[in-house]
Amino acid sequence: MTITIDKNSGYCFGVEFAIQMAEDEMEHVEELYCLGDIVHNSMEVQRLYQKGLRVIDREELRNLRDCKVLIRAHGEPPETYQIALENNLELIDASCPVVLKLQNRVKHAFDSIKKDEGQVVIYGQVGHAEVIGLAGQTCDEAIIVTTEEDLDKIDFKRPVTLFSQTTKSTKGFYHIKALIEERIKQANQDSTQPEFDANDSICRQVSNREPQLARFSTEHDVLIFVSGKKSSNGKALYSVCKQHNPNSYFIENETELDPEWFVNANSVGICGATSTPMWLMQQVADGIAKLNEPVC
Repeated sequence: MTITIDKNSGYCFGVEFAIQMAEDEMEHVEELYCLGDIVHNSMEVQRLYQKGLRVIDREELRNLRDCKVLIRAHGEPPETYQIALENNLELIDASCPVVLKLQNRVKHAFDSIKKDEGQVVIYGQVGHAEVIGLAGQTCDEAIIVTTEEDLDKIDFKRPVTLFSQTTKSTKGFYHIKALIEERIKQANQDSTQPEFDANDSICRQVSNREPQLARFSTEHDVLIFVSGKKSSNGKALYSVCKQHNPNSYFIENETELDPEWFVNANSVGICGATSTPMWLMQQVADGIAKLNEPVC
């Protein structure tokens, strides 16, 4: 049985940059605070904890004084920077450049559209760190939509500017876009349609992995997708694998492997999310190899 790790899987630039910044900083301090999990992967969070990275939440941030805090790749709302100023916190800002650019676009759109009583709509996951940062650019007035039912929050007689969380599915974004266009037409049959500006703000380093994974999935009898269960990107990419290979399985680490999955399999492919470290996929490959070893 051959075991192949997808060379296109693993950290995206933003996550790799944030982890490198954390490791560089921890060479000079015993402990470094991080606002939220640096990456949606419990194995990597545990590895960095052993090096001195301490995860805190927003409430704990308010009680910190005179220390260093890492801002992860997901970005933060303006409120976080204000707290840092008030509490004399030194921020190690590892916000992904793609996310920072999107934050600026969202803020500009919000400031521009207010005079026309327009609405900023973000296709994303409620409570996701990146979405919190994006909504913060609109004083939390942005409408967050994840499902078709969420579209009921929108007033289709007023202008709409649509953005997407950078790690969402491209297919999902364009589906939501089409539904909004249709709802605008239905709501304004007897009047002029309000302006609708749709912005595909999905990171291409992420979205390009969809066709790559589709091909990779079809090349193997069994596919093992490695990702943290909190990862929005992981859920989206796994659905691509499952669509193209029904023998696809989602795991967090090698302890979740089931020998039954590999019965009669000649080839196994291993891939992961943009938050999955390569070392973890290698551990999974080693675990599969052990399962396939002959019993003496």
